[in-house]
Amino acid sequence: MSIIHIGIALGFVAMLAWGIGDFYIQKSARKIGSWEALFFMSLFSAVILLPFAYGNIGPILSGSLSTVIVLVILCIILFIAALLDFESLRLGKLAVVEPIWSFEVPVSALLAFFILGERINSTQILLIVFLLVGLALVSVKDKLNFKNILFEKGTVIAFFAAILMGAANFLMGWSARLSDPITANFVSDLFLLVGTAIFLLVTGRMKSMMKHMIENKKILLFMSIPDKIAWVAFAFAMSLAPIGIVVALSESYIIIAVILGLTVNKEKIKFHQKCGLVLAVISAIILASITG
Repeated sequence: MSIIHIGIALGFVAMLAWGIGDFYIQKSARKIGSWEALFFMSLFSAVILLPFAYGNIGPILSGSLSTVIVLVILCIILFIAALLDFESLRLGKLAVVEPIWSFEVPVSALLAFFILGERINSTQILLIVFLLVGLALVSVKDKLNFKNILFEKGTVIAFFAAILMGAANFLMGWSARLSDPITANFVSDLFLLVGTAIFLLVTGRMKSMMKHMIENKKILLFMSIPDKIAWVAFAFAMSLAPIGIVVALSESYIIIAVILGLTVNKEKIKFHQKCGLVLAVISAIILASITG
């Protein structure tokens, strides 16, 4: 197996983990609030990654200035994007929010093209388009009135979240290449932890948040564990394979949610969703198989 194929496989790991994690992010944000859920997630992640990253922090900070600058920009953009993500999940419907998040893919791919000179061929671009169309069809459970979609709760927030998260995806991949995937994750988690902690302390919500954390620790762990597995696998994947393709494949976590609904909950899906599911699965498999 080539290095790129390993990266593609890790992209699928991120896809599986995010398929589980986003469901619990929505539940956690609605139970205890977006800032509180993000605080717990970043705390969990920073503690878990500290033993693996602490030895690399000093050399990175005292090394290349460009690496430090990219890490700082990553932290700031990811912080804003994560808050918008949590808010759009808390306020909006998954059926409306998820298709909008597909904008992450072209944003990441374009940044990789213009900044790193990464190129993907016309066949790969076509397969990514088919994949995004399939995911959009899967996400739309009912016929949407596109005239009113902008007035749906969370829609505008989800759109800006997608643009910023697309940039954050690219920056995570770039940071993982300049430093290493574990350190890039740890530094961004530490920044999120400090930022959310300051906000909760200033607003006087830290005390009540600690109580909510204890009461909801199970669901918060179900949110944090798969999310961190996804981000670490995602960072490793982007350090090994083209960023645009890894982002496109990882966005396919919507497929996992639908398949779980069909097999575990015995849910029924409509004809257009079945078509989208088939299109997305076939596109993802072909895209992964021809990338190497």
